[in-house]
Amino acid sequence: MAEDRFISIPIARFKILLWIAAFIITISSAVYQRMTGPTYPAKGEIGIAGQTVTFKLLRSETVGTDALVSLIIPDDSIRGSVKYRRYKSNDEWTEIPMQRVGDRLAAYLPSQPPAGKIMYYVYLESPKEHVSITGTEPVVLRYKGAVPAGILIPHIFLMFLAMLFSNRTALEALDREGNARRYMFWTIGLFLIGGFILGPLVQKYAFGELWTGIPFGYDLTDNKTLIAMLGWLWAWYKNSGGEKRRGWYVFAALLMLAVYLIPHSVLGSEMDYTKTTQSMGVLG
Repeated sequence: MAEDRFISIPIARFKILLWIAAFIITISSAVYQRMTGPTYPAKGEIGIAGQTVTFKLLRSETVGTDALVSLIIPDDSIRGSVKYRRYKSNDEWTEIPMQRVGDRLAAYLPSQPPAGKIMYYVYLESPKEHVSITGTEPVVLRYKGAVPAGILIPHIFLMFLAMLFSNRTALEALDREGNARRYMFWTIGLFLIGGFILGPLVQKYAFGELWTGIPFGYDLTDNKTLIAMLGWLWAWYKNSGGEKRRGWYVFAALLMLAVYLIPHSVLGSEMDYTKTTQSMGVLG
Protein backbone atom coordinates (compact mmCIF):
# COMPACT_ATOMS: atom_id res chain seq x y z
CA MET A 1 0.00 0.00 0.00
CA ALA A 2 1.33 3.42 -0.94
CA GLU A 3 2.21 5.70 1.95
CA ASP A 4 -0.41 8.36 2.61
CA ARG A 5 1.20 11.56 3.84
CA PHE A 6 -1.88 13.72 3.44
CA ILE A 7 -2.96 15.71 6.50
CA SER A 8 -4.96 13.73 9.06
CA ILE A 9 -7.49 15.33 11.41
CA PRO A 10 -9.41 12.98 13.78
CA ILE A 11 -12.89 14.18 12.84
CA ALA A 12 -14.54 11.15 11.23
CA ARG A 13 -16.17 10.24 14.58
CA PHE A 14 -18.25 13.43 14.46
CA LYS A 15 -20.47 12.15 11.67
CA ILE A 16 -23.52 14.33 12.33
CA LEU A 17 -21.40 17.48 12.39
CA LEU A 18 -19.69 16.43 9.16
CA TRP A 19 -23.04 15.91 7.45
CA ILE A 20 -24.20 19.33 8.64
CA ALA A 21 -21.01 20.93 7.34
CA ALA A 22 -21.37 19.15 3.99
CA PHE A 23 -25.01 20.27 3.77
CA ILE A 24 -24.13 23.91 4.48
CA ILE A 25 -21.41 23.90 1.82
CA THR A 26 -23.79 22.32 -0.68
CA ILE A 27 -26.67 24.72 -0.01
CA SER A 28 -24.38 27.75 -0.12
CA SER A 29 -22.89 26.74 -3.48
CA ALA A 30 -26.35 25.99 -4.93
CA VAL A 31 -27.72 29.38 -3.87
CA TYR A 32 -24.66 31.18 -5.22
CA GLN A 33 -24.86 29.35 -8.55
CA ARG A 34 -28.56 30.09 -8.89
CA MET A 35 -28.36 33.78 -8.02
CA THR A 36 -25.36 34.52 -10.23
CA GLY A 37 -26.58 32.60 -13.28
CA PRO A 38 -27.60 34.30 -16.55
CA THR A 39 -31.19 33.02 -16.28
CA TYR A 40 -31.80 34.47 -12.81
CA PRO A 41 -34.14 37.51 -13.06
CA ALA A 42 -32.47 40.90 -13.37
CA LYS A 43 -33.38 42.80 -10.21
CA GLY A 44 -32.85 46.35 -9.07
CA GLU A 45 -34.44 49.71 -8.49
CA ILE A 46 -34.40 53.10 -10.15
CA GLY A 47 -35.63 56.56 -9.22
CA ILE A 48 -37.99 58.54 -11.42
CA ALA A 49 -40.37 61.43 -10.71
CA GLY A 50 -39.32 61.49 -7.08
CA GLN A 51 -40.20 57.84 -6.44
CA THR A 52 -38.38 54.52 -6.44
CA VAL A 53 -39.39 51.79 -8.86
CA THR A 54 -38.33 48.23 -8.03
CA PHE A 55 -38.01 45.85 -10.97
CA LYS A 56 -37.60 42.13 -11.62
CA LEU A 57 -37.08 41.34 -15.31
CA LEU A 58 -37.29 37.84 -16.75
CA ARG A 59 -34.19 36.26 -18.29
CA SER A 60 -35.75 32.84 -18.95
CA GLU A 61 -39.12 31.75 -20.30
CA THR A 62 -40.78 28.61 -21.66
CA VAL A 63 -41.27 28.15 -25.39
CA GLY A 64 -44.83 28.99 -26.40
CA THR A 65 -45.22 31.67 -23.70
CA ASP A 66 -44.74 35.34 -24.52
CA ALA A 67 -42.49 36.74 -21.80
CA LEU A 68 -44.19 39.27 -19.55
CA VAL A 69 -42.36 42.50 -18.74
CA SER A 70 -44.21 44.04 -15.81
CA LEU A 71 -43.54 46.89 -13.39
CA ILE A 72 -45.61 48.11 -10.44
CA ILE A 73 -45.97 51.88 -10.92
CA PRO A 74 -49.15 53.36 -9.41
CA ASP A 75 -48.33 56.86 -10.74
CA ASP A 76 -50.22 57.02 -14.06
CA SER A 77 -48.18 60.01 -15.20
CA ILE A 78 -45.28 57.62 -15.80
CA ARG A 79 -45.29 55.73 -19.07
CA GLY A 80 -43.10 52.88 -20.25
CA SER A 81 -41.85 51.17 -23.38
CA VAL A 82 -39.83 48.10 -24.30
CA LYS A 83 -37.26 48.00 -27.09
CA TYR A 84 -36.11 44.56 -28.22
CA ARG A 85 -34.45 42.49 -30.90
CA ARG A 86 -33.37 38.90 -31.22
CA TYR A 87 -29.94 38.13 -29.79
CA LYS A 88 -27.35 37.23 -32.43
CA SER A 89 -29.45 38.53 -35.30
CA ASN A 90 -29.46 41.25 -37.93
CA ASP A 91 -32.89 42.47 -36.81
CA GLU A 92 -33.74 46.12 -36.40
CA TRP A 93 -34.79 47.22 -32.92
CA THR A 94 -38.55 47.14 -32.28
CA GLU A 95 -40.05 49.44 -29.66
CA ILE A 96 -43.53 48.93 -28.20
CA PRO A 97 -45.43 50.90 -25.55
CA MET A 98 -46.21 49.29 -22.22
CA GLN A 99 -49.90 49.10 -21.43
CA ARG A 100 -51.29 50.19 -18.08
CA VAL A 101 -53.25 47.55 -16.18
CA GLY A 102 -54.26 48.97 -12.81
CA ASP A 103 -51.11 49.93 -10.96
CA ARG A 104 -48.88 48.07 -13.44
CA LEU A 105 -47.19 48.77 -16.75
CA ALA A 106 -46.91 45.64 -18.89
CA ALA A 107 -45.70 44.41 -22.28
CA TYR A 108 -44.96 41.03 -23.83
CA LEU A 109 -41.93 39.75 -25.71
CA PRO A 110 -42.62 37.19 -28.48
CA SER A 111 -41.89 33.53 -27.84
CA GLN A 112 -38.89 32.04 -29.63
CA PRO A 113 -37.75 28.49 -30.44
CA PRO A 114 -35.72 26.51 -27.89
CA ALA A 115 -32.39 28.29 -27.20
CA GLY A 116 -33.63 31.43 -28.96
CA LYS A 117 -32.78 34.65 -27.14
CA ILE A 118 -34.16 38.18 -27.08
CA MET A 119 -32.29 41.20 -25.79
CA TYR A 120 -34.36 44.09 -24.51
CA TYR A 121 -34.39 47.46 -22.78
CA VAL A 122 -37.17 48.86 -20.59
CA TYR A 123 -37.66 52.63 -20.60
CA LEU A 124 -39.66 54.79 -18.23
CA GLU A 125 -40.80 58.31 -19.02
CA SER A 126 -42.22 61.03 -16.80
CA PRO A 127 -43.06 64.59 -17.83
CA LYS A 128 -39.43 65.53 -17.08
CA GLU A 129 -37.39 62.31 -17.37
CA HIS A 130 -36.65 59.44 -19.74
CA VAL A 131 -34.55 56.58 -18.35
CA SER A 132 -33.49 53.03 -19.15
CA ILE A 133 -34.03 51.05 -15.96
CA THR A 134 -31.01 48.79 -16.65
CA GLY A 135 -28.74 51.53 -17.96
CA THR A 136 -26.75 50.90 -21.13
CA GLU A 137 -26.84 47.10 -20.90
CA PRO A 138 -29.84 45.18 -22.27
CA VAL A 139 -31.45 42.24 -20.51
CA VAL A 140 -30.96 38.95 -22.40
CA LEU A 141 -33.79 36.44 -22.16
CA ARG A 142 -33.53 32.81 -23.32
CA TYR A 143 -36.43 30.53 -24.23
CA LYS A 144 -36.39 26.86 -23.30
CA GLY A 145 -38.70 23.93 -23.92
CA ALA A 146 -40.84 22.60 -21.09
CA VAL A 147 -39.14 19.78 -19.17
CA PRO A 148 -41.42 17.15 -17.57
CA ALA A 149 -41.37 17.35 -13.79
CA GLY A 150 -40.70 13.61 -13.65
CA ILE A 151 -37.31 14.26 -15.23
CA LEU A 152 -36.43 17.74 -13.95
CA ILE A 153 -37.12 17.17 -10.25
CA PRO A 154 -35.09 13.91 -9.97
CA HIS A 155 -32.27 15.56 -11.95
CA ILE A 156 -32.08 18.51 -9.55
CA PHE A 157 -32.43 16.27 -6.49
CA LEU A 158 -29.72 13.83 -7.57
CA MET A 159 -27.31 16.61 -8.55
CA PHE A 160 -27.84 18.12 -5.11
CA LEU A 161 -27.22 14.75 -3.43
CA ALA A 162 -24.09 14.16 -5.54
CA MET A 163 -22.70 17.50 -4.38
CA LEU A 164 -23.62 16.67 -0.78
CA PHE A 165 -21.80 13.33 -0.90
CA SER A 166 -18.85 14.94 -2.68
CA ASN A 167 -18.40 17.41 0.17
CA ARG A 168 -18.95 14.65 2.72
CA THR A 169 -16.26 12.53 1.05
CA ALA A 170 -13.72 15.34 1.29
CA LEU A 171 -14.45 15.91 4.97
CA GLU A 172 -14.17 12.18 5.68
CA ALA A 173 -10.87 12.05 3.80
CA LEU A 174 -9.32 14.55 6.19
CA ASP A 175 -9.16 11.75 8.77
CA ARG A 176 -6.72 8.91 8.12
CA GLU A 177 -9.11 6.54 9.87
CA GLY A 178 -12.15 7.71 7.90
CA ASN A 179 -13.84 5.64 5.20
CA ALA A 180 -13.99 8.17 2.34
CA ARG A 181 -14.09 5.41 -0.28
CA ARG A 182 -17.70 4.45 0.41
CA TYR A 183 -18.84 8.07 0.10
CA MET A 184 -16.89 8.36 -3.14
CA PHE A 185 -18.92 5.54 -4.69
CA TRP A 186 -22.15 7.26 -3.67
CA THR A 187 -20.90 10.49 -5.22
CA ILE A 188 -20.02 8.85 -8.53
CA GLY A 189 -23.25 6.85 -8.70
CA LEU A 190 -25.52 9.81 -7.95
CA PHE A 191 -23.57 12.08 -10.29
CA LEU A 192 -23.70 9.49 -13.08
CA ILE A 193 -27.48 9.21 -12.93
CA GLY A 194 -28.20 12.88 -12.29
CA GLY A 195 -25.62 14.40 -14.64
CA PHE A 196 -25.17 11.88 -17.42
CA ILE A 197 -28.58 10.19 -17.70
CA LEU A 198 -31.17 12.69 -16.50
CA GLY A 199 -29.05 15.74 -17.41
CA PRO A 200 -29.03 14.99 -21.15
CA LEU A 201 -32.77 14.29 -21.04
CA VAL A 202 -33.34 17.72 -19.49
CA GLN A 203 -31.14 19.23 -22.22
CA LYS A 204 -33.09 17.37 -24.91
CA TYR A 205 -36.46 18.65 -23.74
CA ALA A 206 -35.21 22.17 -23.08
CA PHE A 207 -33.03 22.76 -26.14
CA GLY A 208 -33.43 19.80 -28.48
CA GLU A 209 -29.99 18.24 -27.97
CA LEU A 210 -28.87 15.49 -25.60
CA TRP A 211 -25.27 16.69 -25.29
CA THR A 212 -23.69 19.92 -26.50
CA GLY A 213 -20.37 19.70 -24.68
CA ILE A 214 -17.09 18.17 -25.83
CA PRO A 215 -16.66 16.81 -28.48
CA PHE A 216 -19.84 18.26 -30.04
CA GLY A 217 -19.76 21.80 -28.70
CA TYR A 218 -18.76 24.21 -25.97
CA ASP A 219 -21.79 24.18 -23.68
CA LEU A 220 -20.23 24.97 -20.31
CA THR A 221 -22.93 23.18 -18.33
CA ASP A 222 -22.18 19.90 -20.09
CA ASN A 223 -18.42 20.42 -20.05
CA LYS A 224 -18.22 21.24 -16.35
CA THR A 225 -20.27 18.11 -15.62
CA LEU A 226 -17.74 16.09 -17.61
CA ILE A 227 -14.76 17.71 -15.86
CA ALA A 228 -16.22 17.01 -12.41
CA MET A 229 -16.82 13.36 -13.27
CA LEU A 230 -13.29 12.94 -14.62
CA GLY A 231 -12.00 14.32 -11.32
CA TRP A 232 -13.88 11.68 -9.36
CA LEU A 233 -12.88 8.86 -11.69
CA TRP A 234 -9.27 9.93 -11.25
CA ALA A 235 -9.67 9.89 -7.45
CA TRP A 236 -11.13 6.37 -7.73
CA TYR A 237 -8.21 5.26 -9.88
CA LYS A 238 -5.61 6.73 -7.51
CA ASN A 239 -7.22 4.90 -4.58
CA SER A 240 -7.64 1.54 -6.32
CA GLY A 241 -5.56 -1.59 -5.78
CA GLY A 242 -5.35 -1.16 -2.02
CA GLU A 243 -3.75 2.27 -2.24
CA LYS A 244 -4.96 5.02 0.06
CA ARG A 245 -4.30 8.48 -1.32
CA ARG A 246 -6.87 10.61 0.48
CA GLY A 247 -5.65 13.85 -1.03
CA TRP A 248 -7.22 12.90 -4.36
CA TYR A 249 -10.65 12.69 -2.74
CA VAL A 250 -10.22 16.25 -1.52
CA PHE A 251 -8.95 17.30 -4.95
CA ALA A 252 -11.99 15.78 -6.71
CA ALA A 253 -14.40 17.40 -4.23
CA LEU A 254 -12.77 20.82 -4.61
CA LEU A 255 -12.86 20.45 -8.39
CA MET A 256 -16.54 19.58 -8.26
CA LEU A 257 -17.22 22.52 -5.94
CA ALA A 258 -15.35 24.83 -8.33
CA VAL A 259 -17.39 23.76 -11.35
CA TYR A 260 -20.63 23.97 -9.34
CA LEU A 261 -19.80 27.57 -8.47
CA ILE A 262 -19.70 28.44 -12.17
CA PRO A 263 -23.13 30.02 -12.77
CA HIS A 264 -25.60 27.62 -14.37
CA SER A 265 -26.27 28.12 -18.12
CA VAL A 266 -23.15 30.25 -18.73
CA LEU A 267 -22.09 29.62 -22.35
CA GLY A 268 -25.22 27.51 -22.68
CA SER A 269 -27.22 26.60 -25.76
CA GLU A 270 -28.25 29.57 -27.90
CA MET A 271 -29.61 30.09 -31.40
CA ASP A 272 -27.67 32.13 -33.94
CA TYR A 273 -30.34 33.95 -35.96
CA THR A 274 -27.76 35.19 -38.46
CA LYS A 275 -27.69 31.59 -39.72
CA THR A 276 -31.44 30.99 -39.87
CA THR A 277 -34.32 32.58 -41.75
CA GLN A 278 -36.86 32.20 -38.93
CA SER A 279 -38.95 35.33 -38.43
CA MET A 280 -39.41 37.25 -35.20
CA GLY A 281 -43.00 36.12 -34.65
CA VAL A 282 -45.88 38.19 -33.32
CA LEU A 283 -46.61 39.64 -29.94
CA GLY A 284 -49.09 37.87 -27.73
